[in-house]
Amino acid sequence: MHFDPYDPELHRDPYPVYRQLRDEHPAHYEESMRFWTLSRYDDVAAALRNPDLFISSKGIAVGLPQNDVAVQSVPLLIMMDGPEHTQLRGLVSGAFSPRRMAALEPKIREITRGLLDEMCESNGTDLVEHLTNPLPTIVIAELLGVPPDDRHRFKIWSDAVAQFDPAKPDGIHPGATEGPAVELAMYFADILEERRKAPQDDLLSRLLAAQVDGRSLTTQELIGFGFLLLVAGHETTTNLLSNTLVLLDRHPDVRRQLIESPAMIPQAVEEFLRYDSPVQGLARTTTAEVELHGRKIPADETVLLLFASANRDERHFPDPDRLDIGRAPNDHLAFGFGKHFCLGSGLARLEARIAFEEILARIPDYRLTCDEIPRIHSGPIRGAERLPVDLGLTTATS
Repeated sequence: MHFDPYDPELHRDPYPVYRQLRDEHPAHYEESMRFWTLSRYDDVAAALRNPDLFISSKGIAVGLPQNDVAVQSVPLLIMMDGPEHTQLRGLVSGAFSPRRMAALEPKIREITRGLLDEMCESNGTDLVEHLTNPLPTIVIAELLGVPPDDRHRFKIWSDAVAQFDPAKPDGIHPGATEGPAVELAMYFADILEERRKAPQDDLLSRLLAAQVDGRSLTTQELIGFGFLLLVAGHETTTNLLSNTLVLLDRHPDVRRQLIESPAMIPQAVEEFLRYDSPVQGLARTTTAEVELHGRKIPADETVLLLFASANRDERHFPDPDRLDIGRAPNDHLAFGFGKHFCLGSGLARLEARIAFEEILARIPDYRLTCDEIPRIHSGPIRGAERLPVDLGLTTATS
């Protein structure tokens, strides 16, 4: 079996391919790109529970040079292991505490309503352009302290870095010598210099004042934090929103349930995350030989952990291809698990809950006007490139 996570045909509907992997090739080796794939829930969860055997520091994507020194030049929390990861994660975790998330709710609701107002007043025709892209960009920019005038550039950089093509990685990964990743790193360096001179009430200023074991964070570490928070904080939520808007269009009965019972939205968000995960999978590297399903994965091998496949594994979830917003328990792996569990998961859940509360109240009768959803082409990320829409405003107000 040939499995290319970057194949545009796969992006149309990857789930039949994932089922084939689970059923026939649960420990698959892809010779063309030299990586292994684990696709069953128990295997993926076990790997996530063992970060000493499946490490992150040698890369989290397949198809890029495993030991490229350039990839290491901007230290990213998601690509750290051991005590260093624990220390630095502890510094930023406070920004995503339940108390801080609760304090953000009024602002996120205000931003969401403003975007919906603008879209409805202009009779916007693309939900991605008018809603699912700008909402997380504005929220994470506010959290970091990015000036409003720079948000458009932020979005362009974030898309370019998250939606990389392994055939032309230059300028995309954080260690490139030119291109959008470098532009983003330089931008953060400039913002950090401004914050050193004039601290503000934002996350970058707090990180500048923070210390690990009595030392301040280096500029490279600070840039890495900003880099990761932008890309991870923005892309996960953007694509959770766009994927869900497709699901609600395709499942009118589910949409009606949520319109009539908005208290179900938080539980529904968990099912949306499971059913069509915005992060399809991330890679790890083995530190010792691993034997699975009669195959031996040697040490120092790249292993792709397919979260989205694990979340559709019938060995773990009853009737996994059915969208069930009342599903319980729902221990999906959309945000990973263990030490590298997504730091911004609380923020993503909060934004999604507020967004769907406001969308279903304001444009409950929206209708997507394309049969085939134009998908972004990215191995790790699943989302919509565009969502052409009829807002249904005449029907909603008649």
